[in-house]
This record gives sequence, C-alpha cells and structure tokens, in this order.
Amino acid sequence: DVDRNMVDAASELVAQRQSSGKKPQVYGDFRKLLSDQSPEIVLVGTPDHWHCLPVVEACKAGADVYVQKPISIDVVEGQAMVAAARKYGRTVQVGLERRSTPHLLEARDKYILSGVMGKIGYIDIHSYYGSRKTFPSPVAPPAHLDWDMYVGPASWRDYHPKLHPRSWRDCREFSNGQTGDLCVHFFDLMRYFFDLGWPRRVAATGGSLMRPSDSNVNVHDTQNALFDYDGLQMVWTQKNWGMNPDKDYPWGATIYGEKGTLKLSVWRYDYIPNDGGETIRRDSVDESDQYPEDLVHKETEVFAAPGNRRQLLDFVRSRQQGKRPVADIQEGHVSSASCILANLSMELGRELRWDAENEQVIGDPEANRRLARKYRGDWLHPTPANI
Repeated sequence: DVDRNMVDAASELVAQRQSSGKKPQVYGDFRKLLSDQSPEIVLVGTPDHWHCLPVVEACKAGADVYVQKPISIDVVEGQAMVAAARKYGRTVQVGLERRSTPHLLEARDKYILSGVMGKIGYIDIHSYYGSRKTFPSPVAPPAHLDWDMYVGPASWRDYHPKLHPRSWRDCREFSNGQTGDLCVHFFDLMRYFFDLGWPRRVAATGGSLMRPSDSNVNVHDTQNALFDYDGLQMVWTQKNWGMNPDKDYPWGATIYGEKGTLKLSVWRYDYIPNDGGETIRRDSVDESDQYPEDLVHKETEVFAAPGNRRQLLDFVRSRQQGKRPVADIQEGHVSSASCILANLSMELGRELRWDAENEQVIGDPEANRRLARKYRGDWLHPTPANI
C-alpha cells in the first residue's frame, strides 16, 4: 500500500490473527513485494487505475489473483489481463460477488430459470446514490502517503483532502465513475443470469449536469446507457441528485417479464406478479451467527459478507481444481469493458457498435484509439502483445 498508515494497520491486524503474533513485511511498491515474496495468491484491492499492472505482474510471477471490479480503467488493459492469465496459466477471479450472493441466486432460480416470469425483454439497472459535489482545494499530500506512486500510470492529479482513501471514485483519472463502480455489478449479474456475452451496441448520454460549473469533481453525475442484446434490452440509469424514486432500491436491477417484475438489490428482492397477486419479499442472508467476525471487524457489510465469502471460496477451490472460477477474468473483462464503452459513447456523443470477435468498435477509428489511454511517464501500458 502506498499509504504507510494503512499498510501498518493492516500488518497489525494480520499479527492479531496469527498465533505467532508476527507482523508481515509491508511494501509500498507491488513490484518489490512480488520480487521478495513470490506469493502464491495476490489480492488486488487498489483504486481502479492500479488494477491492471499488478495483475499482469502477479501472473508473470506465478501467482493466482483475486482482483476487484472493474478489472480495468480502459478496454485494452482488460484485454492484456485476460491474455496474461491465459499465457501464464493462472486462476484470476474478479470481485463481482453478486454472482455468489445467496438471495440473488435464489431469486434467479425461483422466478427466472423456473419460467415463472415468462418471457423477459427489458432490464433496468440503476443507481440513485448521491455523489460528491466538489473537493477542497489541492494541498501537499501527507507525509505517510506516496502520492506520486498513488497516481502511478494515470494522468497527474494534485492531492485533495477527502480524496483518499475512498473518494478517488470521483476522479476520472482513477475511475470510471459510478458506471465502473456500481453499474458493473448488476450488469455482470444480468449477464450471468441470462448467459449473455458482449452487447451488440452500446449507446449512452449524460454528463456532469448538476454539479457547480467550477467543480473539480470530473466524473459524470447523470447517465442513461443502453446495452443492446437484440431480443433483450438492458438500460443503466444513473442520477446522483434529486429524489430517489424507490427508497427500498436506491441501487439495483429491475427485471420486467410478461408475468411479473423482479426487483433485486444487495439487501433484498421483491417479486411482483402482474396478475395482482401478493408481492413476495426476501431479505439478504445474515450469517453473522455463524461468522461473528462479521460484527466485530470494522466496516464489514453484513449483507454482502455471504457473497464475498462464497466468491473467495470459489476462487480457492478453482485454483485447487484447475478450473475457471465463477467470475473468471474473461467474464470480468466483458462486464468491465462494456461499462467503459458506455462512458466512451457518452463522451463521443454517439452509439458504438461492437465487434465481439476482434474486440473493436465497428467503423469508428476515433473510438478505437480511445480503447487504451496514455500512461504517464515511464509506465508501460500492457497489451496482449507485450505481456
């Protein structure tokens, strides 16, 4: 970790959980860690712009990897990560934990796979969460934070108070906004539920519409994106301001079928029959009675813990058995890149038609040039050819 305070706290936590009480060695540069330790497993939980390089280098070093979503900051990074996993024969699982969330899988089995909903033609994914309006003015970074390494291969951005450790998502240099953070979760889940690959086309509109004109937050606060699967239309709606139209579902997905509607979130699901029958609600699974650490470990999201546990166990079992995990890096790439394409469509002001076989935008040289963004300084952008 490039934050000395955070990495020291993590080292202390590990020491408390080991019978030896020994603190592990800490590092401020992942390359030194890989060189010194030759780990079997690497977990990448960095800001989004720091996902690709550690994953590629970990694969080269012979480690299996669990990486958070979205896997990449641009499309070519994702291509390189898939290529590295395959070239070096590594298991790479993506933290798209909705694929392992018990109540969501129950909803799929009871209402989608069973045929109860009938034909399904439209899916709404949405976030009505708020977002930051602006950052305080830039200041010198604190002594415990290596800001140059934090920025890494991204375009330079000065340090702002409140940016670190969580609000980097409000910086375009480090993230793809809520499309990369929140849309990707339920977009990926819908792909999993309906066995979908790449969308045929992506078309998005939006921007930073409601922030002050002089705001130094540079991600969008509004977006509508269409992911076209011919017979199935998937739409992402992001509105980080104004009224939330459904207080029980500020972030989630709604699936519309000919016989009923299914609402999904990390907290619950509701099935609403079209014939006026009773709405059926199920809440997320709480396993804190089996895993009391869910209640004592700081900042644990109890509603998310069961899915996180199952996703990690799937990763461990997959590497032991030599099989692809439930959210293999290729699946993470399709979901992440599709969301990145939504942002690109919004920025260019036109729909993008996608060639899934060659992973290129059809008939749009400008869009294809922007599938990889320029790295800063001496950092080398990974590609399938140079990994």
